[in-house]
Amino acid sequence: MSRISASRLLLASAVAASVAGTAPAMAQLEEVIVTAQKREQSLLDVPLSVATLSGERFTSLFEGGADIRGLSASVPGLYVESSNGRVAPRFYIRGLGNIDFDLAASQPVSVIMDDVVKENVVLKSFPLFDVERVEVLRGPQGSLFGRNTTAGIVKFDSYKPTQETEGRAKLDVGDLGTLNFDGAIGGGLTDTLSGRVAVLYQNRDDFIDNDYTGNSDALGGFEEQAIKGALLWEPTDDLSMLLGSHYRDLDGTAAVFRANIFNTGSNNLNNNYDRETVFFDEGDNNPQEYDNTGVNFKVDYNLGGMTLTSITSYEDASGSSLGDIDGGFGAAFLPEMGPGFIPFPSQTQDSADVEQITQEFRLSSDYGERFNWQAGVFYFDSDLEVETDPFFVDPTTVNHENTTWAIFGQGDYAITDDWTLTAGIRWTDDEKDFTAPGFKENVEDDQISGDLALSYALDDTSMVWTKVGSGFRAPTIQGRDVAFFGAPSIADSETITSFEIGYKSQFADDRVRLNAAAFYYEVDDLQLTAVGGVNNAIQLVNADTGTGAGLEVDLQWLITDNLEVTVGAAYADTEIDDSDLRVGGCGSGQCTITDPVDADGFVFIDGNAFPNAPETTFNFTASYTYPLSNGQELFAFTDWSYQGDTQITLYEAKEFKTDGQYEGGARLGWRRSDYSWEVALFGRNITDEENVQGVIDFNNLTGFTNEPRVWGISIATAF
Repeated sequence: MSRISASRLLLASAVAASVAGTAPAMAQLEEVIVTAQKREQSLLDVPLSVATLSGERFTSLFEGGADIRGLSASVPGLYVESSNGRVAPRFYIRGLGNIDFDLAASQPVSVIMDDVVKENVVLKSFPLFDVERVEVLRGPQGSLFGRNTTAGIVKFDSYKPTQETEGRAKLDVGDLGTLNFDGAIGGGLTDTLSGRVAVLYQNRDDFIDNDYTGNSDALGGFEEQAIKGALLWEPTDDLSMLLGSHYRDLDGTAAVFRANIFNTGSNNLNNNYDRETVFFDEGDNNPQEYDNTGVNFKVDYNLGGMTLTSITSYEDASGSSLGDIDGGFGAAFLPEMGPGFIPFPSQTQDSADVEQITQEFRLSSDYGERFNWQAGVFYFDSDLEVETDPFFVDPTTVNHENTTWAIFGQGDYAITDDWTLTAGIRWTDDEKDFTAPGFKENVEDDQISGDLALSYALDDTSMVWTKVGSGFRAPTIQGRDVAFFGAPSIADSETITSFEIGYKSQFADDRVRLNAAAFYYEVDDLQLTAVGGVNNAIQLVNADTGTGAGLEVDLQWLITDNLEVTVGAAYADTEIDDSDLRVGGCGSGQCTITDPVDADGFVFIDGNAFPNAPETTFNFTASYTYPLSNGQELFAFTDWSYQGDTQITLYEAKEFKTDGQYEGGARLGWRRSDYSWEVALFGRNITDEENVQGVIDFNNLTGFTNEPRVWGISIATAF
């Protein structure tokens, strides 16, 4: 025990001391199981920075109708936003992401759903329901998951079928016509076959008036329908087969752009902004329609001493979004315009049709011995067709084909009872073909990436680790500018080397869980997207290097049997390092650029933070229960998230940054202690914050904001 006390970090000691001063409590935190290394492990045994989200902390985020963007800042270091409404989300981890709004954009954060990578941005937006656990893997994941994971991974695992009959249903009804229904049922069909079906329905009525056309409640709503099904066949102890399928249908409003909602020199929302009013003369009130169908098939077969795993998947998605991009009406050369100065009108419709096939074969040892290993091959093939219609010329269709092969392996060796060495390596070959009227491009690269980690167990419930990891984002072709008389642009592969050191512990009679990590990374040939400017172009560029340094802390504390809190904090200091790199500034000329500008009007961005990289993120939850008689209880729950200073564009401008934004939610209700019945009042964005989520800089001082406040009632049952 002396070794334990000598090894405690200062924060752990402080928390433990305060716990010791409270009244004794018998309850304990449950062990957290993760699959961050493609096998089930205790969170305390994984030598990398992993944050998890489940239970009420997860489901409460979506009671007001939120989509996957509701995860933003829910764990330290994670940020999510989109300029495409409920499709095409953009993810950032440790400040590293991609602001490219095109439907062909690549991202350094990979999304994995039920062991299947969702590469295209549309596939990443599949609605979240019947999810058992969310894992956020921070830092490059270059060995087991491969390219396009230089920032990390957001991983979702759905509930699997069981032989035990079980079901649940949850209905949320709120203002603005908000209605959510989320339900699932499953159980044994035969002695060896079990199944599960889950459904989701989300609705919000249109609540935004278009004062230009005079139409009330013209836009802002959506209707989302989705279903997931799974069959699990286990004919013997050595063989299991899991067949899953899913479908989504979305009909709603795309992002709502609003003209001139900033005054020159300020990033505060001005009087042109009214959450419930727009002035659109184009865009048909920004409609959006998408559907997505997918199937996946996983086989695990015990060969005696090792297991063969096969994962096969197919995805198909298509749809379109139409928008009034200038966010207002009229133009400088027309009799009227507003609100504010709008030099010319702009509307655009983008459509996507994507197909994706993946196949993975993996061999793994039977875990538990001193040396464990896994090795496999991976194949990925996608075909994406994007049509862009600017309306002042004929639509343009471009095609992106992407094929990837990879061979990977990982092993961990217990050097002693306390020291463990984990090493992984991956070879990846990635090829992309681009075709468009008058253009044909091809890029290909193969890279070796991997990681090496050394962990030391301080005792059965705490460890320290250090890790060096590498990864790469494959070369990228961006061709949207072809629709606007431009040429496609190409970015070379970016490569990352990351160093981190961390500490994990569960102590104070298993009532406190603490995870902390510090990191530093350097990205060579950092892929950046220069968006906007006079021509509203999308041009890919490579910066010489980019660096990031910071830390993350996740704390879960069961203070008493009835009170539990979680606290998360992250800090990321990012910087672009390229003294010659210049990009176009805002096309409207109304913004206040604070970077140096050359004689041709291009802006130097050397030394700037990465775009959309919050310097800090914080999150907090508190859950309190008050026991009643006969197995009943009252409860209260609240959650809060905070996003610190964030520069939205590549260049620094006074208007295009946020200075610290937050949102909070609350739940108050009654339930049975076994969760068989629950009734609650809920609120999302309870202080009705009006937070800027993004800007468009080419026409005027356009911006778009977060979701409005929603109050409602929730009824849930489970058996």
